[in-house]
Amino acid sequence: MAQLSSADHSVSPPRVSIPRRYNAAHDLIERNLKAGRGERIAFIDDRGSLSYAELARRVDRFASSLAGLGLRPEDRVMVCMLDTIDWPVAFLGAIKAGVVPVAVNTLLKPQDYEYMLRDSRARVLFVSQALLPSFEGLADKVPTLARTVVSGAPGSASGRAAADEFSALVAGGSEHFEPADTVADEPCFWLYSSGSTGAPKGTVHVHSSLIQTAELFARPVIGIRESDIVFSAAKLFFAYGLGNGLTFPMSVGATAVLMAERPTPEAVFLRLTGEAPEALAKLRARPTVHYGVPTLFASMLASPSFPAREQLGLRVATSAGEALPARVGTTFTERTGVEILDGIGSTEMLHVFLSNRSGEVRYGTTGKPVPGYMLRLLGDDGQEVDVGEVGDLYIGGPSSAAMYWNQREKSRQTFQGEWTRSGDKYVRDADGYYTYAGRSDDMLKVSGQYVSPFEVESAIASHPAVLEAAVVGAADDDRLIKPKAYVVLKEPSKASPALAEELRSYVKDQLAPFKYPRWVEFVEELPKTATGKIQRFKLRG
Repeated sequence: MAQLSSADHSVSPPRVSIPRRYNAAHDLIERNLKAGRGERIAFIDDRGSLSYAELARRVDRFASSLAGLGLRPEDRVMVCMLDTIDWPVAFLGAIKAGVVPVAVNTLLKPQDYEYMLRDSRARVLFVSQALLPSFEGLADKVPTLARTVVSGAPGSASGRAAADEFSALVAGGSEHFEPADTVADEPCFWLYSSGSTGAPKGTVHVHSSLIQTAELFARPVIGIRESDIVFSAAKLFFAYGLGNGLTFPMSVGATAVLMAERPTPEAVFLRLTGEAPEALAKLRARPTVHYGVPTLFASMLASPSFPAREQLGLRVATSAGEALPARVGTTFTERTGVEILDGIGSTEMLHVFLSNRSGEVRYGTTGKPVPGYMLRLLGDDGQEVDVGEVGDLYIGGPSSAAMYWNQREKSRQTFQGEWTRSGDKYVRDADGYYTYAGRSDDMLKVSGQYVSPFEVESAIASHPAVLEAAVVGAADDDRLIKPKAYVVLKEPSKASPALAEELRSYVKDQLAPFKYPRWVEFVEELPKTATGKIQRFKLRG
């Protein structure tokens, strides 16, 4: 890629000093012990709580026990666990030992797990008991998988001799473990891409990436501090959730509330009001920072159980995963008095690199570059686009992944020197705010002009009868591509041809005529990844 030109819109990167010899887990734990925060609660889950001192001991016990499983530094292990206290123990314990944890989505199918086990060559699987059925029989199919360790179950699971109890493994370790002699630039952990546009890719991150996201985004943008109690509806296996629920709170000694169950509005409300889990209720405290995704915020606002403003203790909320519809952000702020800082990150960049800021929120946009990240928009000719024009988004920043595992061609397409190709299209306005224009492979060419699915979706979603919408391209009788909308209604029983026609006219009134959906199909739900991204490829038929 060419050198950064004068047209690039970026912020002078702050310097985050990380030594050459560096272990991410050791840093995140020791910084809190040295600051005297050993007795402060680090994590709360449905079973109890864990202080920073207890976390340090449990991580050391876990790390010291890995050698007994035949693991050595640089070996890989798979972590497929629900969001409980055992998750950070396994993740941090592996990293401290120099073993590479591969964190995976907990909502996949057996064939997906078989693919990931084979691809990563993970030697040990750490899995929650509730998820174990999805792995039945895989030990015989994947020759590199030597052991399975089950979390949350007494004794062996399903009578399998190869299954061990997670708590027993931790209890058998030593409370004092010297961190592996790792360096800042070596592989630390993997995350698999969500697979919204194809087979998932093992995305390899290095030790320095975790703390970079905290120093560049959590501190200056969220303003995270030691007194915060944070709750992330996005799960820890997701890059967004990993920062929200582990890296960010640990970087300053805050407390994170973990939730194993699916983030329904009702389950989220219980956490936000401090009614559950029991350990949080005993503290008589409520989360001050809430991390969500657009789909969840829309569902929360549509719920009759939405808490009154005085029941909440929030000072800030964030959204990522997909662009936040302006109507959702505005309504949430009207109801709570709290801004949603909508941003965009990626598995490849590990966390948010473009975001709105407190007091400067412009709903309908994704904000401005996060300090420390450089952004540019390129046209089809590879040149910078002008203000107001759609371009492919490229990011330069220190948290970029090293590569996709065993995917040389895809790695070269995505990681281009100091730049990472996002696969998203954006428009930048004269004030430096970026507005999402859809995925590069989702953009529609209608009447010779680009149409952003998200722009049409946002227009449809602003209709009072609509909960959410997805727009894809469909061929008309002349085989020309036109927008087609799949719509979820707040009251599904009101679906009718008349309402479909009303929605078409409604969009025509808001957007250029060629952008309106020629077809409107009402559906009960939209296909999505576990992290809330709409899988438009499943709607194309």
